[in-house]
Amino acid sequence: MNNPFGRNILLWLGIILVLGFVYSSYIQKKPDAAKADDAISYSDFMVNAKKGDVSEVVIKGQDLKGKLVDGKEFSVMIPENENIVERLAGTPVKITAQKPDPEKFSALGVLLSWFPMLLLIGVWIFFMRQMQGRGGGGVMGFGKSRAKMLNEETKRVTFEDVAGIEEAKEELGEVVEFLKDPKKFQRLGGKIPKGALLVGPPGTGKTLVARAVAGEAGVPFFNISGSDFVEMFVGVGASRVRDMFEQGKKNAPCIIFIDEIDAVGRHRGAGLGGGNDEREQTLNQLLVEMDGFEGTEGVIIIAATNRPDVLDPALLRPGRFDRQVMITNPDVKGREKILKVHARNVPLARTVDLAVIARGTPGFSGADLANLVNESALLAARRNKRVVGQEEFEDAKDKVMMGAERRSMAMSEDEKKLTAYHEAGHAVVALHEPQSDPIHKATIVPRGRALGMVMRLPEGDRLSLKRDKLHADLAVAMGGRVAEEIIFGNDKVTTGASGDIRMATDMARRMVTEWGMSEKLGMIHYGANQEEVFLGHSVTQSKNISESTANLIDAEIKQLVQGGYDKAKKVLTDHLDELHKVAQGLLEHEMLSGDEIKAILRGEKIIRKEAEDEGAISATPTSSVPSTGGVEPTPQSA
Repeated sequence: MNNPFGRNILLWLGIILVLGFVYSSYIQKKPDAAKADDAISYSDFMVNAKKGDVSEVVIKGQDLKGKLVDGKEFSVMIPENENIVERLAGTPVKITAQKPDPEKFSALGVLLSWFPMLLLIGVWIFFMRQMQGRGGGGVMGFGKSRAKMLNEETKRVTFEDVAGIEEAKEELGEVVEFLKDPKKFQRLGGKIPKGALLVGPPGTGKTLVARAVAGEAGVPFFNISGSDFVEMFVGVGASRVRDMFEQGKKNAPCIIFIDEIDAVGRHRGAGLGGGNDEREQTLNQLLVEMDGFEGTEGVIIIAATNRPDVLDPALLRPGRFDRQVMITNPDVKGREKILKVHARNVPLARTVDLAVIARGTPGFSGADLANLVNESALLAARRNKRVVGQEEFEDAKDKVMMGAERRSMAMSEDEKKLTAYHEAGHAVVALHEPQSDPIHKATIVPRGRALGMVMRLPEGDRLSLKRDKLHADLAVAMGGRVAEEIIFGNDKVTTGASGDIRMATDMARRMVTEWGMSEKLGMIHYGANQEEVFLGHSVTQSKNISESTANLIDAEIKQLVQGGYDKAKKVLTDHLDELHKVAQGLLEHEMLSGDEIKAILRGEKIIRKEAEDEGAISATPTSSVPSTGGVEPTPQSA
């Protein structure tokens, strides 16, 4: 029970019940111990009565009190089923009968008699509450909405707390203005969209944007998940939709935010239950309620999903969710603003430049950047530092991108040497391919599932891929296997290139079948044959390409991968001395940055200095440090 008043009532009832136990157990009148000494046995009483020694008796139930001839009083307990009057017939005993005292109330006795029934009622209430889950609203509250209302008392979120999605904020800005001043739009005959659908990948801040809209407008904010509508009982979801809209009308102007609406808004007709399916009934009720908003002003529905393609078309038509706001991963300026927001409460060293970190994290979402700042703070605390420095941010970025280091993993000298040459092969080919991304770091320290890794980072946000860039990536992917063959021989190659081969094959397949980069096959999209597994056997249901076309696709894929292999072999053969230098540098330092690799090839010696904190500053940097490139979440080698 979430009601404090109800909890207080239960507490006081428990206290009263305990006091009743104490009263019934200790305060009740007990038998007089002094009179208990006058008790005699029933057999002695009968003997004295027959002798004529008893003058009179008083019978009260099974208790008998009497007086002897000499005036001495006594008491006797009469056995059950004993007719004492007949037994005393013929004796000179004067007999007086009285009504027995009524039984006194015992709270303990009542509780013991009712305990089984109370136990059954308590168990039934418990299971009913468990079936409802949280927010059921009481024993009979199945149809109550589970929406949670956030108001001014809750931590307020505004557009200042949201960064990197300026276009989305502009789209939703007029929603804020409508909630503040609806008459401004009504005077010109305009109508605000009844529903806004926030579409974007996970972690981009869809829920945060919806809260910021409510915070800017200063109105109540109802938050509910799409899965909260669906229950095992048909009709419960529709009832919860009705109750949610009723709450919204009572608190208008307000915002109702439905997170993960694809859980309830999928295409109708796909369920096994047909029209009686609980999810479809819930969706139907949602559509009806959104259509009935003509008489209700100030209630706006905002929903979020990362699967807009599965939503029912009726949900997206004008008059319902007729405005779609795209929330994508931020660009470099947006990432810098997001980092400033999350670093407000983090003491930063003077050497920290958030602009450099932003340029080094392309493809990161808002949640990824928040995790990066948090990992940096945890790493600084683990190192017993007072402030978070640039070194912590770089190490945290490597951990997020490449995985945690596994320095405890035992590697033999031969394995370490082979790994060093494998990664050096990737690095040297990348340096001599003009279209390859710059090298960020190369390491032979095991991270995640990889024994070593070369991380290449684009110089900026990349929106598309060029053909020469793809051919360069194929050559870099083959560099590790080629280096093993050149240094250790064909018989000593290992399985370490499995990830590289898989990545190169997938890339070449997409070049041929999706991107139209094969002269023989032309600019046609070739879909794979659709297969279904039935009773453990693969059954082909539809054939999209012929056998001859499939053979040609395989030949083109092989030619592209082989071309990358040949190009990598030529580069490493022509620059064998650079391969040895980079491999020796990795064996000595275990990890090299892109600049350090270039320094080694120039014949310079690597000297590393320990970073020192120069005091804390605010999150806004005052100086700019040259960037070494951006971050690509997927490592280029395993």
